[in-house]
Amino acid sequence: MKKNNSEDNLIIGNKIFTSRLMVGTGKYKNIKEAIESIEASKTSIVTVAIRRTHYAKKMGKSNLIDGLNWKKLWLLPNTAGCETAEEAIRIAILGKEINKRIGQIDNNFIKLEVISDSKYLLPDPIGTLKAAEYLVNQKFSVLPYIYPDPILAKQLEDIGCKTIMPLGSPIGSGQGLKNLYNIQKIIENAKVPVIVDAGIGTSSEANQAMEIGASAILLNTAIAKSKNPQLMAHAMKLAIISGRKCYLAGKMIQKIQANPSSPNDGVLKLI
Repeated sequence: MKKNNSEDNLIIGNKIFTSRLMVGTGKYKNIKEAIESIEASKTSIVTVAIRRTHYAKKMGKSNLIDGLNWKKLWLLPNTAGCETAEEAIRIAILGKEINKRIGQIDNNFIKLEVISDSKYLLPDPIGTLKAAEYLVNQKFSVLPYIYPDPILAKQLEDIGCKTIMPLGSPIGSGQGLKNLYNIQKIIENAKVPVIVDAGIGTSSEANQAMEIGASAILLNTAIAKSKNPQLMAHAMKLAIISGRKCYLAGKMIQKIQANPSSPNDGVLKLI
Protein backbone atom coordinates (compact mmCIF):
# COMPACT_ATOMS: atom_id res chain seq x y z
CA MET A 1 0.00 0.00 0.00
CA LYS A 2 1.77 3.13 -1.21
CA LYS A 3 1.22 6.36 0.73
CA ASN A 4 1.92 9.99 -0.06
CA ASN A 5 4.39 10.40 2.78
CA SER A 6 7.57 12.35 2.04
CA GLU A 7 9.49 10.66 4.85
CA ASP A 8 7.97 7.26 4.06
CA ASN A 9 7.14 6.48 7.67
CA LEU A 10 4.96 3.58 8.73
CA ILE A 11 1.46 4.77 9.63
CA ILE A 12 -0.87 2.60 11.71
CA GLY A 13 -4.16 4.25 12.54
CA ASN A 14 -3.20 7.77 13.61
CA LYS A 15 0.31 6.85 14.79
CA ILE A 16 3.51 7.44 12.81
CA PHE A 17 6.59 5.22 13.20
CA THR A 18 10.04 5.76 11.71
CA SER A 19 11.00 2.05 11.51
CA ARG A 20 9.30 -0.68 9.50
CA LEU A 21 10.89 -3.41 11.60
CA MET A 22 8.87 -4.62 14.58
CA VAL A 23 10.51 -7.02 17.01
CA GLY A 24 9.49 -9.46 19.71
CA THR A 25 11.02 -10.04 23.11
CA GLY A 26 11.05 -13.81 23.65
CA LYS A 27 13.69 -16.56 23.37
CA TYR A 28 16.75 -14.45 24.22
CA LYS A 29 19.41 -15.87 26.54
CA ASN A 30 18.87 -13.01 28.99
CA ILE A 31 17.34 -9.56 29.34
CA LYS A 32 20.64 -7.78 28.59
CA GLU A 33 20.96 -9.53 25.22
CA ALA A 34 17.34 -8.70 24.40
CA ILE A 35 17.78 -5.01 25.20
CA GLU A 36 20.99 -4.74 23.16
CA SER A 37 19.38 -6.49 20.18
CA ILE A 38 16.30 -4.29 20.29
CA GLU A 39 18.54 -1.22 20.35
CA ALA A 40 20.56 -2.55 17.38
CA SER A 41 17.38 -3.09 15.36
CA LYS A 42 16.40 0.60 15.65
CA THR A 43 12.81 -0.55 15.88
CA SER A 44 9.94 1.72 16.85
CA ILE A 45 7.55 -1.02 18.00
CA VAL A 46 8.22 -3.85 20.43
CA THR A 47 5.68 -6.61 21.01
CA VAL A 48 5.39 -8.35 24.37
CA ALA A 49 3.35 -11.40 25.36
CA ILE A 50 1.13 -10.10 28.14
CA ARG A 51 0.56 -13.52 29.67
CA ARG A 52 4.29 -14.08 30.13
CA THR A 53 4.82 -10.58 31.51
CA HIS A 54 1.92 -10.87 33.93
CA TYR A 55 3.22 -14.23 35.16
CA ALA A 56 6.71 -12.81 35.76
CA LYS A 57 5.21 -9.93 37.74
CA LYS A 58 3.16 -12.30 39.92
CA MET A 59 6.25 -14.40 40.63
CA GLY A 60 8.28 -11.33 41.55
CA LYS A 61 10.63 -11.76 38.59
CA SER A 62 12.13 -8.95 36.53
CA ASN A 63 10.90 -8.65 32.97
CA LEU A 64 11.90 -6.87 29.80
CA ILE A 65 9.19 -4.24 30.09
CA ASP A 66 11.04 -2.76 33.07
CA GLY A 67 14.32 -2.54 31.13
CA LEU A 68 13.24 -0.72 27.96
CA ASN A 69 12.90 3.01 27.33
CA TRP A 70 9.20 3.48 26.57
CA LYS A 71 9.71 7.15 25.76
CA LYS A 72 11.42 5.98 22.56
CA LEU A 73 9.53 2.73 21.91
CA TRP A 74 5.87 1.89 21.37
CA LEU A 75 4.55 -1.16 23.18
CA LEU A 76 2.48 -3.63 21.18
CA PRO A 77 0.92 -6.03 23.70
CA ASN A 78 0.03 -9.40 22.22
CA THR A 79 -2.37 -12.15 23.20
CA ALA A 80 0.04 -15.04 22.62
CA GLY A 81 -1.05 -18.19 24.41
CA CYS A 82 -4.77 -17.53 24.02
CA GLU A 83 -6.76 -20.43 22.57
CA THR A 84 -10.18 -18.76 22.38
CA ALA A 85 -11.63 -15.38 21.47
CA GLU A 86 -12.77 -14.90 25.06
CA GLU A 87 -9.25 -15.46 26.43
CA ALA A 88 -7.78 -13.06 23.88
CA ILE A 89 -10.26 -10.35 24.83
CA ARG A 90 -9.39 -10.63 28.53
CA ILE A 91 -5.66 -10.47 27.82
CA ALA A 92 -6.14 -7.49 25.47
CA ILE A 93 -7.83 -5.56 28.28
CA LEU A 94 -4.91 -6.41 30.59
CA GLY A 95 -2.50 -5.25 27.89
CA LYS A 96 -4.18 -1.86 27.79
CA GLU A 97 -3.58 -1.49 31.51
CA ILE A 98 0.11 -2.28 31.06
CA ASN A 99 0.30 0.43 28.39
CA LYS A 100 -1.02 2.89 30.95
CA ARG A 101 1.49 1.69 33.55
CA ILE A 102 4.45 2.56 31.29
CA GLY A 103 2.98 5.98 30.53
CA GLN A 104 1.45 5.30 27.10
CA ILE A 105 -2.03 6.48 28.04
CA ASP A 106 -3.21 6.79 24.43
CA ASN A 107 -1.87 3.37 23.39
CA ASN A 108 -4.80 1.13 22.47
CA PHE A 109 -2.81 -1.20 20.19
CA ILE A 110 -3.19 -4.96 20.52
CA LYS A 111 -1.62 -7.71 18.46
CA LEU A 112 -4.40 -10.26 18.33
CA GLU A 113 -3.42 -13.94 18.38
CA VAL A 114 -5.97 -16.73 18.81
CA ILE A 115 -4.21 -20.08 18.44
CA SER A 116 -5.95 -23.31 19.41
CA ASP A 117 -3.58 -25.50 17.36
CA SER A 118 -0.77 -26.46 19.75
CA LYS A 119 1.23 -28.48 17.20
CA TYR A 120 1.56 -26.12 14.24
CA LEU A 121 0.55 -22.89 16.02
CA LEU A 122 -1.71 -21.84 13.17
CA PRO A 123 -4.14 -19.04 14.03
CA ASP A 124 -7.86 -19.75 14.44
CA PRO A 125 -9.67 -17.68 11.76
CA ILE A 126 -13.11 -17.83 13.39
CA GLY A 127 -11.85 -16.99 16.87
CA THR A 128 -9.67 -14.20 15.48
CA LEU A 129 -12.56 -12.60 13.59
CA LYS A 130 -14.84 -12.85 16.62
CA ALA A 131 -12.32 -11.30 19.01
CA ALA A 132 -11.30 -8.63 16.50
CA GLU A 133 -14.88 -7.45 16.01
CA TYR A 134 -15.42 -7.12 19.76
CA LEU A 135 -12.12 -5.32 20.37
CA VAL A 136 -12.62 -2.89 17.47
CA ASN A 137 -16.00 -1.99 18.96
CA GLN A 138 -14.20 -1.35 22.26
CA LYS A 139 -11.93 1.17 20.50
CA PHE A 140 -8.82 -1.00 20.35
CA SER A 141 -6.45 -0.65 17.40
CA VAL A 142 -6.40 -4.31 16.41
CA LEU A 143 -3.46 -5.86 14.57
CA PRO A 144 -4.63 -9.44 13.82
CA TYR A 145 -2.24 -12.33 13.19
CA ILE A 146 -3.67 -14.64 10.52
CA TYR A 147 -2.94 -17.42 8.09
CA PRO A 148 -2.49 -15.68 4.70
CA ASP A 149 -6.12 -15.96 3.62
CA PRO A 150 -7.06 -13.01 1.36
CA ILE A 151 -10.78 -13.37 2.14
CA LEU A 152 -10.27 -13.31 5.91
CA ALA A 153 -7.83 -10.43 5.51
CA LYS A 154 -10.47 -8.36 3.75
CA GLN A 155 -13.12 -9.25 6.35
CA LEU A 156 -10.82 -8.10 9.16
CA GLU A 157 -10.05 -4.88 7.33
CA ASP A 158 -13.76 -4.25 6.72
CA ILE A 159 -14.63 -4.52 10.42
CA GLY A 160 -11.97 -1.93 11.26
CA CYS A 161 -8.64 -3.63 11.99
CA LYS A 162 -5.71 -1.23 11.62
CA THR A 163 -3.39 -3.74 9.94
CA ILE A 164 -3.35 -7.28 8.59
CA MET A 165 -0.55 -9.58 9.78
CA PRO A 166 -0.27 -12.73 7.63
CA LEU A 167 2.29 -15.34 8.58
CA GLY A 168 5.16 -16.14 6.23
CA SER A 169 5.37 -19.65 7.68
CA PRO A 170 4.71 -21.18 11.12
CA ILE A 171 5.88 -19.30 14.22
CA GLY A 172 9.55 -19.82 15.02
CA SER A 173 10.09 -22.19 12.08
CA GLY A 174 12.48 -20.02 10.03
CA GLN A 175 10.98 -21.50 6.84
CA GLY A 176 10.60 -18.10 5.19
CA LEU A 177 7.80 -17.04 2.86
CA LYS A 178 5.90 -20.25 2.13
CA ASN A 179 2.71 -18.46 1.11
CA LEU A 180 4.12 -15.73 -1.10
CA TYR A 181 1.25 -15.75 -3.63
CA ASN A 182 -1.42 -15.31 -0.95
CA ILE A 183 0.57 -12.60 0.80
CA GLN A 184 0.88 -10.72 -2.49
CA LYS A 185 -2.89 -10.90 -2.98
CA ILE A 186 -3.49 -9.56 0.52
CA ILE A 187 -1.10 -6.67 -0.15
CA GLU A 188 -2.76 -5.87 -3.49
CA ASN A 189 -6.24 -5.77 -1.94
CA ALA A 190 -5.46 -4.02 1.36
CA LYS A 191 -6.01 -0.38 2.21
CA VAL A 192 -4.32 -0.82 5.59
CA PRO A 193 -0.69 -1.78 6.26
CA VAL A 194 0.18 -5.44 5.71
CA ILE A 195 2.82 -6.67 8.15
CA VAL A 196 4.42 -10.05 7.49
CA ASP A 197 4.67 -11.83 10.82
CA ALA A 198 6.28 -15.17 11.70
CA GLY A 199 8.55 -17.63 9.91
CA ILE A 200 11.18 -15.27 8.54
CA GLY A 201 14.65 -16.63 9.28
CA THR A 202 17.07 -14.55 7.22
CA SER A 203 17.57 -10.98 6.10
CA SER A 204 17.02 -11.98 2.45
CA GLU A 205 13.52 -13.24 3.34
CA ALA A 206 12.71 -10.00 5.15
CA ASN A 207 14.00 -8.11 2.14
CA GLN A 208 11.84 -10.15 -0.25
CA ALA A 209 8.70 -9.48 1.78
CA MET A 210 9.38 -5.74 1.64
CA GLU A 211 10.17 -5.87 -2.08
CA ILE A 212 6.67 -7.21 -2.87
CA GLY A 213 5.08 -4.35 -0.95
CA ALA A 214 4.72 -5.40 2.68
CA SER A 215 4.45 -2.35 4.91
CA ALA A 216 6.56 -3.82 7.71
CA ILE A 217 8.00 -7.02 9.17
CA LEU A 218 7.55 -8.45 12.66
CA LEU A 219 10.07 -11.04 13.77
CA ASN A 220 11.60 -12.46 16.90
CA THR A 221 13.20 -15.92 16.65
CA ALA A 222 15.42 -15.02 13.68
CA ILE A 223 17.19 -12.48 15.88
CA ALA A 224 16.96 -14.11 19.30
CA LYS A 225 18.17 -17.55 18.18
CA SER A 226 20.97 -16.38 15.88
CA LYS A 227 24.60 -16.78 16.98
CA ASN A 228 24.96 -13.00 17.24
CA PRO A 229 21.54 -11.43 17.93
CA GLN A 230 22.77 -7.82 17.89
CA LEU A 231 24.40 -8.29 14.49
CA MET A 232 21.34 -10.09 13.12
CA ALA A 233 19.09 -7.29 14.37
CA HIS A 234 21.23 -4.79 12.46
CA ALA A 235 21.12 -7.01 9.33
CA MET A 236 17.32 -7.18 9.50
CA LYS A 237 17.11 -3.41 9.83
CA LEU A 238 19.21 -2.91 6.69
CA ALA A 239 17.32 -5.60 4.74
CA ILE A 240 13.98 -3.98 5.43
CA ILE A 241 15.22 -0.52 4.47
CA SER A 242 16.69 -1.94 1.24
CA GLY A 243 13.56 -3.92 0.38
CA ARG A 244 11.32 -0.92 0.94
CA LYS A 245 13.46 1.30 -1.29
CA CYS A 246 13.42 -1.37 -4.00
CA TYR A 247 9.62 -1.54 -3.83
CA LEU A 248 9.25 2.23 -4.04
CA ALA A 249 11.74 2.47 -6.92
CA GLY A 250 9.81 -0.08 -8.99
CA LYS A 251 11.69 -3.03 -10.38
CA MET A 252 12.46 -3.46 -14.07
CA ILE A 253 10.21 -5.58 -16.26
CA GLN A 254 11.49 -9.13 -16.67
CA LYS A 255 12.14 -10.32 -20.22
CA ILE A 256 12.58 -13.78 -21.67
CA GLN A 257 15.47 -12.81 -23.95
CA ALA A 258 18.66 -10.94 -23.18
CA ASN A 259 18.66 -7.20 -23.77
CA PRO A 260 22.07 -5.51 -24.23
CA SER A 261 22.88 -2.72 -21.79
CA SER A 262 24.81 -0.73 -24.40
CA PRO A 263 22.92 1.02 -27.25
CA ASN A 264 23.38 -0.19 -30.83
CA ASP A 265 23.58 3.35 -32.20
CA GLY A 266 27.06 4.80 -32.52
CA VAL A 267 28.87 1.50 -32.24
CA LEU A 268 32.45 1.71 -33.48
CA LYS A 269 32.75 -0.37 -36.67
CA LEU A 270 35.98 -2.24 -37.25
CA ILE A 271 37.16 -2.42 -40.85
